[in-house]
This record gives sequence, structure tokens and C-alpha cells, in this order.
Amino acid sequence: MGEIKMGIKRGTTLAAVAVVVALTATACGGDDTKAGAAKPAGAASQAPASGAGDYGSDYGAGSAAGAGTASESGAKAAGQLAIAQNEQLGPVLADSAGFTLYRFDKDTAKPPKSNCEGDCAKTWPVVAAGDATAAAGMDPALLGEVVRADGSKQLTVAGWPVYRYSKDTKAGETNGQGVGGTWFAFAPDGKKAAKAAAPAAPAGAGQASGALTVAKDPKLGDHIVDGNGMTVYRFKKDTAWPMASNCTGDCVAKWPVVAPVDKANAKGIVEKGYSVLDRPDGMKQQAIDCWPVYTFTGDKKPGDINGQGVGGTWYAVSPDGKLITTS
Repeated sequence: MGEIKMGIKRGTTLAAVAVVVALTATACGGDDTKAGAAKPAGAASQAPASGAGDYGSDYGAGSAAGAGTASESGAKAAGQLAIAQNEQLGPVLADSAGFTLYRFDKDTAKPPKSNCEGDCAKTWPVVAAGDATAAAGMDPALLGEVVRADGSKQLTVAGWPVYRYSKDTKAGETNGQGVGGTWFAFAPDGKKAAKAAAPAAPAGAGQASGALTVAKDPKLGDHIVDGNGMTVYRFKKDTAWPMASNCTGDCVAKWPVVAPVDKANAKGIVEKGYSVLDRPDGMKQQAIDCWPVYTFTGDKKPGDINGQGVGGTWYAVSPDGKLITTS
């Protein structure tokens, strides 16, 4: 009888251990080759529409926005422009109320032309031309205007049409930075805002991008980019279970780690395995589906995919954390 009780106890213990192992493996050890049905971060608030990837997938319908949700014909003017200092981006251009001003990569500056209409202009309210005054230290000649399709006049800086972001709810926010890999805050000279890296630091190592989002490429399709629109990669020699990076030393100098990004700023990215790796070198690295992620120093501008397929081990990352092996 004692042997029967011992057998039952041993069987119960083993079953409990098996359950714990199974639950742990589910958290960080999924099959990389099988596309899961994991829910993307922030998916509950997103309402994608055809072509939405060009200007951000969330139109902001029904939500209040401090920057205003004026229609194209009722656009708000900028007033006295100001230069605000942002920890991640350096100096950025803001309107008289302190709201960040943005430019759109799908627009053109020569000649000035806006390609943000309809739902796009609801998410990205245009800034009306008229009473804008250059910020102190800014060249007034950079200010101009463009006539939109509806006949209204929109402010331009260095030829680029100017917008606010409906999801910036208070002064100083830069939630629009890098959305869709096509929207960027203005620097005072009309270029994309980007803080210069400290010369003494390793190239890009451990620098926070502040956001992760999804961009579309003709060859790769939907893929993850950082807050500056730079392509995010995975290394095939890394492991997800246990979660570990095998890119160290000279490798990290060439493939900087993606610094941790708050899940709220990971738009359209899988929630499963969205975690942070504490590396042996002391840096903290973002992991997606438990896989450490990186950028590539060979990518010089947003949209570059020069790291794709390098050495047969480096590949761009899909929104569900999988490798994109298409070249």
C-alpha cells in the first residue's frame, strides 16, 4: 500500500513539473518557423485601412488630441515657432503652443507638395500658412507655403509641408516620430530631427530609438523599424530559449543593439516574448518574441536594408518577430 501511495505522489509531482516547464517554454521559446496568432502590441486601439502604412495605421478616430483635430480646410496656424530640446532627438521645431511639428517622407519639397489627404490629414492635421514666425536662431527664409488640393494653404519649412500629430496630447510629446518609417519631427533647418551621437561612444551601441513600428518595403513587405525609421534585424546565431545574444565585441560595434522600448511605443509589434535581455556587457537589449534585435551601421538612412542576408545570418524582422528571409 505504501508503494502505491509513493507512486501516486511521484506521478503527481512529475506532472506538476511538466506543467511549469510547458508554461515557461510558452513565454520564451516558441517555434520560430511557425507563424503564431499572437496579438500585436497596441492592436486593440488600431484600425488599419488600405494604404494606412504610408502614414500610420491609427487614424485617431473619436479620440481627443491636444494638437487639435482640425480638418484640412480648418487647419490651425503655427504662430510663433519655437525650438524645443528633446532628449532623444535633439532640437525639434514646435508651434506656439509647444506641440511638435512633423514632415512626411511621401511629400516633396522641390516642388512643395502634400500627399497626405483624407484620413491621413485627420491623423496628421495640417498646419495652416499665414501667421507663422520663425523661431529664434532659425532662418526665416525657410518658411513658405503650399496650396493643397482643397485650395487651402499649408505652412512649409525648407519646402516640406508641416503637420501636427493627433496622438500628441500635450506640448513636448514626439509620439509621431518614426511612425510608419515615414513621419519625422522637424529639425530647425527643415531636416529630420536626429540627435548627433557622442563621438566617444561606439557607433549606435545601446542608443534608444524611443519607439518601434512597422514599415513596408517592396522586397521585404512589412518589417520592424526603430523610432528613427532604421531597419531592425535578428542574428541567426542568437537563441530565444534560453534567450541569449551571440553578438559581442566587434560584432556589436557593427550591429548596435536596440535599446529597450516601452511596450506602449511598440506599434503593431507582437506582444508574446516582448522582453528585455540583460547582456553580459552590461547593456540592456530589446527582444521580440524572445529574440534579441539590432540595427546595422551599414544602413545610412531610413528605409535602407543593407543588412538583409549579410553572412547568411542577419535578417530583417517581421511584426510577429520572425525572420524575413526574402532578399
